[in-house]
Amino acid sequence: MPKRDETQVVVIAHFTAKPGKQEELSAFLQSLVEPTRREPGCLRYELNQPLDDPATFTFVETFANQQGFEAHCGMPYIAKLFEMLPVLVEKQYIGLHRQILA
Repeated sequence: MPKRDETQVVVIAHFTAKPGKQEELSAFLQSLVEPTRREPGCLRYELNQPLDDPATFTFVETFANQQGFEAHCGMPYIAKLFEMLPVLVEKQYIGLHRQILA
């Protein structure tokens, strides 16, 4: 069994678009992927969508440590995300996790 790195931070973030805002939210979230993947502390950053719910988007993210995640949160494009949430998002969940089993 692979040894887990207990310093890593796994983030699961779900966003459900407000009615009529699905395309705008999708485009905005997609614009976050490449700059985030270039961050030094980012190990994984992927955007997913449930097969049965096209209005919901889920990020699965892994950062090397808490400092990497905090640096991510301080990026201007993430600050813009938090500005846009009330405009585009009906429901959200952002949770910090530790990996149990790879």
